[in-house]
Amino acid sequence: MTSDISIRRENGVAVVTPVGEMDAVTSPALAEALDEVLSEGPEGVVVAFDKVGFCDSRCIGVLVAAFRQARDLGVGLVIAEPQQQVNRLFVIAGIDQVIPIMESVGKAVSSFAEAG
Repeated sequence: MTSDISIRRENGVAVVTPVGEMDAVTSPALAEALDEVLSEGPEGVVVAFDKVGFCDSRCIGVLVAAFRQARDLGVGLVIAEPQQQVNRLFVIAGIDQVIPIMESVGKAVSSFAEAG
C-alpha cells in the first residue's frame, strides 16, 4: 500500500492532502511533509483527510507530533474532512479532543483567516 501526499498553499495556509492508506509504511512520508510545511512558517496547516481510507496508530502519532510542533511554533493545525471510518478512529483515540477536526477544507482554511 502506498500513499501520495500533495501540498498546496491557499492564502498563507498550507493544505496537506495524503491519499490512500496511512500506516506504518506511509506515515513517515506524512511526517516529512508536515515537518517541511511547518518549517516554512505558514499561517496555518490543514491536513485534508478526505482521500485517506485507513489510518493506524502510527498515523495518529504523526498527527499528534505535528500538532505539538505547530503549537510550539505558534501555528494552528487542523484536520479536515476525514472519511467516516477514519473519523471514528480519531474519536475512539481521542484525537478530536486534541486536534480540531473541521467538516471541510474550505472552512478550515477560512478559520485561519478569521483568526488572524
